[in-house]
Amino acid sequence: MIRIGIYGYGNLARGVEAAIKKNDDMELVAVFTRREPETVKVNTENVKVVKATDVTKYKNDIDVLVICGGSRTDLPVQTPELVKYFNVIDSFDTHAHVSEHYQNVEKNAFETKHIGVISMGWDPGMFSLNRAIMNAVLPDGNDYTFWGKGVSQGHSDAIRRIKGVKDARQYTCPVQSALDAVRNGENPKLTTREKHTRLCYVVADPKDYDRIENEIKTMPDYFSDYDTTVNFISQEELDKNHKGLPHGGFVIRTGETSNGVKHVIEYSLKLDSNPEFTGSVIVAYARGAYRLAKRGECGARTVFDFAPRDIAKCSYEELLKHTL
Repeated sequence: MIRIGIYGYGNLARGVEAAIKKNDDMELVAVFTRREPETVKVNTENVKVVKATDVTKYKNDIDVLVICGGSRTDLPVQTPELVKYFNVIDSFDTHAHVSEHYQNVEKNAFETKHIGVISMGWDPGMFSLNRAIMNAVLPDGNDYTFWGKGVSQGHSDAIRRIKGVKDARQYTCPVQSALDAVRNGENPKLTTREKHTRLCYVVADPKDYDRIENEIKTMPDYFSDYDTTVNFISQEELDKNHKGLPHGGFVIRTGETSNGVKHVIEYSLKLDSNPEFTGSVIVAYARGAYRLAKRGECGARTVFDFAPRDIAKCSYEELLKHTL
């Protein structure tokens, strides 16, 4: 059994927990929280809930620690620190700072002989992998990525970190005319602003509305490059109309293999639950992290470093027989 620990217990952590239940080669050992442990009720029987400050006491009891913090302020600190004691995996999704995060994790993971998997999920993650494969197959072409319409956990969390925000949901919405042009093989040159809009629903005190809206719209890496609409609503309306966490998107590559011979590759996802699907991806690659560590590997890793056989639950022989 692969022994898993979860660090942090929010929506993503519950998605990871649900995924562990679907994989009978894994067991959840403990959940680590910054809240008082007795106030946290997990969805798995006989699992310890432990103060986050005590996590290192479990370094011999956990094969892979899944770190479920936010990308803006948590993971840049937590992952490089915790990889000193555990094989870890996170879902860091601030694309502009992935290389920096990788280097910070690589240094500590290599020094302590651990595996540190970063930026795992569906984007970055599964979409990243498909972009790499598509580029290799169609070297003469153009890449396009569209997200949504759906709730972005990272962007919603970034809004909730703003002073005065009580709760928030952020929807990423593809611009349909841009998506249609790509699928039609028109190869448009699209700016960030021309591909997506961002739609925010925020619960806050009315006296803070103007300041909060300005902080959202000017937030670098999250909202400043997009047309962003901020709607202030009540907690009751948010709970009623925005409780779910659906998401999805498309990765498309258009290209030619010879003059006038055109191709379009598309990979798409339609998700009822962003955190549950993200959790499922993370758990599959936690298996991969465990196997790499067992082979004596160490250092930072991304989705590009795993062969499919590393994450598969079945044997290689079964892959050959039933999947190839």
